[in-house]
Amino acid sequence: MADVTGGQSRANDRIDQSAERVKHATSEAVARTKQVVNETADKVEAGVHHATDKAAGAVHRANDKAADLADRGRELRDDTMDKADAWMAQARAYVREKPLQSIAIAVGAGWLLGRILRR
Repeated sequence: MADVTGGQSRANDRIDQSAERVKHATSEAVARTKQVVNETADKVEAGVHHATDKAAGAVHRANDKAADLADRGRELRDDTMDKADAWMAQARAYVREKPLQSIAIAVGAGWLLGRILRR
């Protein structure tokens, strides 16, 4: 009977050793998987940060361009208003200097415009 008990003991030892090897292999596999997942997460995070920085840069450039265009638009509007004011001042001065000619020009322009609009 001692022989059976000794055989059982050796079998149990082999089972325990096999279980330990499986636990060790599982722990190593889990550790490698965690490492790969962490490395992948770091790469994804770096990629997202890079893409966000590029997008922010593009938005800043677009915003700067829009501000420049708005400034140019205001300058053009101001220039146009200044020219219109100058033309109105010239027209007023002409009417004061030559009132009869101004009336004749206005009548002629009105008649011509009426003929064009009737067609």
